[in-house]
Amino acid sequence: MSDVKETVEKPQEDSKVIPLAEISKHNTVDDLWMAINGKVYDVTSFVDQHPGGDEVLLEYAGRDATTAFEDVGHSENAQEMLADLYVGEGNREELKFSAAKKPEVSGANSKSSSKSFYIWCIIVAIATYYYMKATK
Repeated sequence: MSDVKETVEKPQEDSKVIPLAEISKHNTVDDLWMAINGKVYDVTSFVDQHPGGDEVLLEYAGRDATTAFEDVGHSENAQEMLADLYVGEGNREELKFSAAKKPEVSGANSKSSSKSFYIWCIIVAIATYYYMKATK
């Protein structure tokens, strides 16, 4: 497997650096690029063949998919296929920044806000109870 990693991850001498702005333009099922480990791949031709379906690829279209790719634990065959889909090198600083910015899950903040509200209500109720008890 180390041979595969070296083939896929080895920077190519003539590769161009592709800015994140360019990668992000390729975000449709008919034109789908993504970055994995700092390298940019055009996976458009693979969308119909992807075992996880096109939805998974579209979720990461036009952005850094390194974490998702590694979390799934792709086969050697999948890693070898990347070599054929290689477009160029991504701008590592931009990709590092974009990977650090996780998309916010809708509803996550409202749930934590609800919990905070209820906690404050309980605190106020307890404080009121002790205040009323002390003033009798």
